[in-house]
Amino acid sequence: MNFSDDHFALFELPHAFRLDLGALDLRYREIQAKVHPDKFAHAGDAERRLSLQWATRVNEAYQTLKKPLPRAKYLLHLAGQDVGAENNTAMPMDFLIEQMEWREAVAEARAAGNHHELEHLHHRLKHDISERFEELAALFDAPQDHVQATDRVRRLMFLDKLLFEIDDAIAAIDE
Repeated sequence: MNFSDDHFALFELPHAFRLDLGALDLRYREIQAKVHPDKFAHAGDAERRLSLQWATRVNEAYQTLKKPLPRAKYLLHLAGQDVGAENNTAMPMDFLIEQMEWREAVAEARAAGNHHELEHLHHRLKHDISERFEELAALFDAPQDHVQATDRVRRLMFLDKLLFEIDDAIAAIDE
């Protein structure tokens, strides 16, 4: 293992959006079995510190690759594409209107305490996000279109935040 390997190389996986998550899990467990700090409890300070660094690195890489949105952002990073979510919030008007409609529906259902409607919105949004991930996967395949993929990732970041807001509203009603 090489500390400078990217996340995909670390797990010996292809640089691809569509991943065999079973293979990722297996490689994660194999590597953790080798580098986990518990295995180095009786080793010297330098070995324990290195073990902790490796375990942290492996955990970080695993968390990035196991979820589609962080994986997509990482692939774009490797391709030299900056998602620019912090300083680039410009989005197409139709997408922004759609976001406003979603948020209004969530706010109304939350205010009414309508758990059923929030669950319905949650399932609709999950389905929409799933379809968008399929579209994103196609953009990462040949021929790769990182510019369009960057736009789609930015949109998915908005939707992911909206999904969190719906889950938060459901939790608030359940209390």
